[in-house]
Formats: sequence, C-alpha cells, structure tokens
Amino acid sequence: MDDSLHIEGLTAGYAGTVVIEHVDLVAAAGETTAVLGRNGVGKTTLLATIAGHTDRYSGRIRLGDTDLTSLPPHRRARARIGYVPQEREIFASLTVAENLKVARLPGDKDMEAEVLDLFPSLKPRLHNHGNHLSGGEQQMLSMARALMLRPTVLLLDEPLEGLAPVIVDQLVAAIERLRAMQRVIVLLVEQHADIALDCSDNVIVLDRGRIVHRGPSRVLKADHALQERLLGVH
Repeated sequence: MDDSLHIEGLTAGYAGTVVIEHVDLVAAAGETTAVLGRNGVGKTTLLATIAGHTDRYSGRIRLGDTDLTSLPPHRRARARIGYVPQEREIFASLTVAENLKVARLPGDKDMEAEVLDLFPSLKPRLHNHGNHLSGGEQQMLSMARALMLRPTVLLLDEPLEGLAPVIVDQLVAAIERLRAMQRVIVLLVEQHADIALDCSDNVIVLDRGRIVHRGPSRVLKADHALQERLLGVH
C-alpha cells in the first residue's frame, strides 16, 4: 500500500495571485521534509494549499490512492492531513482536555494518552483554558490536537517561532520522536534552518514560489556555501 504524499505541478495562491508555481514533491511514509527559503517565497502557501486553504490553479495532490486535489479542508482532515498553522488557532475558550476531545476520532480512546506522552507539559494544564496557556503551551496544544487525528501527513508551519529555547527543545524532541516512530509524513516549515536540517531526512528550498533545491538534509547541512546562496545563512 502506497502511503506517500505526491504533489504534481502544483500552482496556487490567493484571489488570482500566483504564489507557488509548478511544485513537484514526493514524501514517503515516515519521512520528514524540511521546507526552507527566505521570507515570502511561498513556504506557508505550500502547506496551506496541501491543507486546502488556498486557491489552486493547476496541479494535483494525492495521498496514496486518495486524490485530495478537489477536497475541501474538512475532508482533507478526515483523509488524515493534520495542519498546524503559524497562528496555532486553538480554541481559547475550551480547556486543554476539551481541545483534544473535539479533535479525537470517534471511538479512539487511546490517542490522548499518546499525545500527552509526547507533550508532558500539557498534563498538569488539562483543565486550563487555551487563553491561559503560555505561547509555548499553545503551540504544544496545537500540535497535540493535530495528532489526535492520527494523521498520515503532519504539516508544521514555523512551530518554533518566537518560543523560549527550553520550549524549542521540547518541541524538537517531539518532532524527533515522531520521526523515529516512522508513523507520519512531516512537512516542516522553519526559519531556523540548522534545527530543521537536523530533524529532517530531506529538504526542499523555495525561491519565488518554485523549488530551487532538493536533496538529503545532511548534504545541505554540511554545505555552508550552498546554505548561504540559497538561504542567506552565514
């Protein structure tokens, strides 16, 4: 059975404006792919398009044998596409436990324990409302809620942005555990290129909406001249 994510000739954007063009990508089951590039090159739009939140102008998105191309966002979620946007978008008026419960699959009583094992800092906060959590706790909750769907694909849009180093370490550890379990395809958009390359198998680099580099993360990690050319990293 093919559980790979296939993106073919994807062009998309907003209200008639093209942001990403002719993107081709294959991500195999259990692989983490870092999505890198300077600001404004289309990284967020790529993830949002996979999740169904942009205007697609051409191309195809397929997960295994399931064609996602024309599905609305809620049906993509049912097809096991988990999306963690930059804005986190937790339910501020619900408790942590309630946020997890509304995302739980019918009859799945085990996943809450699994996500709390990934994010132990949430355990003592189960009865706190979302708007009473720190930024780091909100980010953990956003990721935990996406995982309640038992996703085949997990889209992470800058999950480490603006967080304290101790929280970054905890989130990176959770991403590494997901990678080690080889249960989910992860697409990770991240400004911290060094961290993204350390916790991914493969990398693509976008520029002006197109992929300008793809390959093993370890190769780009070791090539500082290429990093500087592609990313402006010194």
